[in-house]
Amino acid sequence: MIDEEFRYREIQGHRVGYVWYPSIAATGIAEGVFTSRIGGVSPEPYASLNLGKGNDDAKENIDANYRIAAAILGTVPERCVLGYQTHTANVRAVTEEDAGKGTVRERDYRDVDGLVTNVPDLTLVTLHADCTPLYFVDPVHRAIGMAHSGWRGTVKRIGRNILETMQSEYGTCPDDVIAVIGPTIRGCCYEIGPEVAEQFIYEFGDRSVREEKILTPGKGDRSMLDMAAANRRVLLDAGIRSDHLTVTAYCTCCRSDLFYSHRAAKGQKRGNGAGMLRITAKK
Repeated sequence: MIDEEFRYREIQGHRVGYVWYPSIAATGIAEGVFTSRIGGVSPEPYASLNLGKGNDDAKENIDANYRIAAAILGTVPERCVLGYQTHTANVRAVTEEDAGKGTVRERDYRDVDGLVTNVPDLTLVTLHADCTPLYFVDPVHRAIGMAHSGWRGTVKRIGRNILETMQSEYGTCPDDVIAVIGPTIRGCCYEIGPEVAEQFIYEFGDRSVREEKILTPGKGDRSMLDMAAANRRVLLDAGIRSDHLTVTAYCTCCRSDLFYSHRAAKGQKRGNGAGMLRITAKK
C-alpha cells in the first residue's frame, strides 16, 4: 500500500517540503513525517534543511534547521530524541528523561539505531541519506517506534527488534501496529557487490529475494538491492499486517532534488534528512 503525501508548509519564513503519512495520522494518536532537503538555512553543499550533525555545516545552521523541522510536527528540539546511528540493530526505549538528547544536549548512549516510547509529545528522530526510515504506531497501547535501517540493520532485522521491544515494554501486538517504510534507495539505484548480496540471500532465502525483487541482476557479479522491498519482508515476517503497512514510492537517489542521497552525492559532502514520529494525543 502506498499512502504518503509530499507537502509544503510555510515555517519561520521558509517554504518547507516534507512527506506526510495519512495512515499514521488516522490512528488519532500520532503524526509522522520525513523531511526533505527543502526549506532550511544551510548553504551548499548541504542545502538546505540539513539535520546531520556529523559534517562541517555550521552548528547554528543545524540548530535552526532542527527548529524548522520540529515545527512541522508542532514541537521543538527540546522535545525530540535522536538516535546514535552506527548501523546496528540496537533499540532503546526512551522516556521523559531523554527529551532533547541529541538535539539540544549530549546523548549518554551510543550504538542506537532504533527508538521506542510511550511518552506523549516526545518526538523520535532518525537521520537518513538513502537508509530506510521505519515508523511504527501502536494505537492500542499508545506507543511508537522509529528505526534507521541501513543494509546491515535490515539484514539484522531491526524492524523486528523494534516490535519485540515495543511488546516487552508496552505490551504491543504486531497485529495492531500501523507501519510505514519511508523514502529510501530502491532497486533502480542501489548497486551492491556479491558479498552483500550473499548476506541477503542467506537471511531471506534465494526464492524470496528473487520473487519479491529484493535483489535483481546488475552488471557482472553485481546486484541491485531494493531497501523498501527488503524491509517489507522484515515487517511482514515480524507480524505486521499487509493492510497496515505503507511502502514508499520514493527512491531517494532518483529524487535527490527532494532528498539527501549518499549514492547521488558520489562521495561528496551532503546533508541528512530525518524521519520524525510523535505521539500527539494524551490519554
